[in-house]
Amino acid sequence: MPKLPAPPLPKGLQPKPKKPGESNGQVQAHPQPLEAGVSVVGWLDERMSMSGGLRWLMWRKVPRGINWAYTLGSATLFAFLNQAVTGVFLAMYYRPDVSGGAYESVRNINDNVFLGQLVRGMHKWGASVMIILIFLHMGRVFFYGAYKYPRELTWVIGVVLLILTLAMGFTGYLLPFDQRSYWATVVGVNINAGGPFLGPFLSDFLLGGADFGATTLSRFYAIHMLLIPGAMAALIGAHLYLVTKLGISAPPWLKADPGHDGDHEVDKAEV
Repeated sequence: MPKLPAPPLPKGLQPKPKKPGESNGQVQAHPQPLEAGVSVVGWLDERMSMSGGLRWLMWRKVPRGINWAYTLGSATLFAFLNQAVTGVFLAMYYRPDVSGGAYESVRNINDNVFLGQLVRGMHKWGASVMIILIFLHMGRVFFYGAYKYPRELTWVIGVVLLILTLAMGFTGYLLPFDQRSYWATVVGVNINAGGPFLGPFLSDFLLGGADFGATTLSRFYAIHMLLIPGAMAALIGAHLYLVTKLGISAPPWLKADPGHDGDHEVDKAEV
């Protein structure tokens, strides 16, 4: 397969032209000292060498025949970022207090905080949107056969991310601490307790004891705000690395070209 030419660097990362006073590699006398960094991008790249990593991440080969179904992963990532940003805003006003503080803090967000109802609505409905998108993304990967060699680890990480997404939705449902969320969580925990082997231990871990109490809300809040998002951020980073390193699989209806290496004939594109 002929080697594709290296993609051009963006304007901000291209080497700067010679400065006044420089010729044939020798620096002539200049009345004022010359600055090394002309722009912020050039200053950072000179010290961190980011241009190579950015070229590897942003310019890569993609197969022919891709369609809008391939954007479901990016849409799911956007939904996760929406949940993270709106969740940080809500955490500034939320109080995990079972004696009425949790419910009143949610009412305060809806009634008194500027744009609080909008942000809470984005977080509430964004959770449903993220679950729908991740199921659609996993379905696209499965039916397109994109889980096969050499992308098995990418698929396994995606399955773990799906489980964590469902767990994040389950733990967040209790946080308003109204009658519906309370009894729905009791039913969910009891279902977990009926599972074989690990069921009773998982139930005790979620409840923070034998019964539903004050520790349960704090534990759900900590899991929802710290444990699951941290694990998801790390796994998303690994998932994106594998997608970038291994490339995107071609649609299954395209026949492989024997004269080319890799999945199928590729186009050079900016992703």
